[in-house]
Amino acid sequence: MRPYLDELRVNWRPLTGAFIGLSGGLMMASYVMGIMAPYLIGEFGWPKSQFALISGLGLVSVIVFPVVGRLTDLVGVRRAAMVGVVSAPLLFLASTQLHDLRTYAILYSLQCFLLVTTTPPVYCRAVVQHIKHARGLALGIVMSGPALTVAIGGPILNNFVAAHGWRAGYGALAAFTVTTGVAAMLLLPARRKDEPKKVRHKTAREDYRKILHTRAFWIIFFAVFLCTMPQSVMMTQFSLVLAADGAVGAAASAIISVFATGMLFGRFLSGLALDRFAMRVVAAIGQGMSAVGLFIFASGLNARPMLMLAAGLFGLTAGAEGDVIAFLVVRNFGVRIYSSVAGMIAATVAISAVAGFVLLSVMLEAFEHFAPFLTLAGVLVLIGSALFLLLPANPVVADSAEENSAKENSLLPARVREGAAG
Repeated sequence: MRPYLDELRVNWRPLTGAFIGLSGGLMMASYVMGIMAPYLIGEFGWPKSQFALISGLGLVSVIVFPVVGRLTDLVGVRRAAMVGVVSAPLLFLASTQLHDLRTYAILYSLQCFLLVTTTPPVYCRAVVQHIKHARGLALGIVMSGPALTVAIGGPILNNFVAAHGWRAGYGALAAFTVTTGVAAMLLLPARRKDEPKKVRHKTAREDYRKILHTRAFWIIFFAVFLCTMPQSVMMTQFSLVLAADGAVGAAASAIISVFATGMLFGRFLSGLALDRFAMRVVAAIGQGMSAVGLFIFASGLNARPMLMLAAGLFGLTAGAEGDVIAFLVVRNFGVRIYSSVAGMIAATVAISAVAGFVLLSVMLEAFEHFAPFLTLAGVLVLIGSALFLLLPANPVVADSAEENSAKENSLLPARVREGAAG
């Protein structure tokens, strides 16, 4: 256990830098919209229907994720993340001057476009390229950053805005993102010590041909699409689902708390499991648990313990999602094209979320209650989680093999290495 944890201690800089970078990035900023919305609508009288449509502008990230992923593989984490590090405080400062809905829509679109460079496909590369044996736990730690930031900072920001106004709130966010951005840039190493300064990158055509002709990519693609479809829907409709099951007020708050706690535990438990057990089994079980939760919500069993169990299972899956995706990508494709693949899968998650909302809308129109959607979503999640079992048990990745060879060679006595070279 000690050598396992020692790897985290030795590589504390990329681990901490990625943690801080994600905590001040797009994942954090997406929660700000919900905090600021009541104050903006209250002051300007914007129609709630039009304000809600602005969330759809986040689809711009579907196009940007693959581009940013490729950019990160080519120029490195620090250079790619710098785009978002510089943009975030400027966009929040610009938001202090909001006066109409059109300006808000423009700034939100720019946020979704530019701050993609502060998301897991970028920052998690710093983790996977420096940490190998404790990758799962390291990814769990890093991915918990935004959740902890929102859990701790969300109430603080809400109280601050209530006392000083939304303009001051955006100013505080600008200062916060300056602090986290500078800290992340200072902590992230430029490159691994054993990484050559000049790396011959293959062309985009070569890399994408390899990705798209790899069976593992399509397994991950369809599995992630099916498993993540209900997650965004549930996060936005959770209170309504609970109300339909008779849980309102204090009861709903307690169940939502169980869900949030499950998310946090899910990140760490999945990380530890990925480091110790077969990744495809961990992925299948970890993502499949949410199906049980969905079936409970759909069943009409409204006893509080049952609803808490369902919320906990769904929270565990939602928390494990980021760790599982990042781990599967690096194990099946290696470090060199990690961000290119991770960016494509991140776009898949965004497309899946849209598909989930469309499916929910259609089924609510047809049935007028959540149970049919929840049941169908549970079935789709079970199919998606089963797909993970089709992944290779021990994938052979070229650059991973080179890393292992280099590491093993570095452990040999110098005279042996010299003799082998001769």
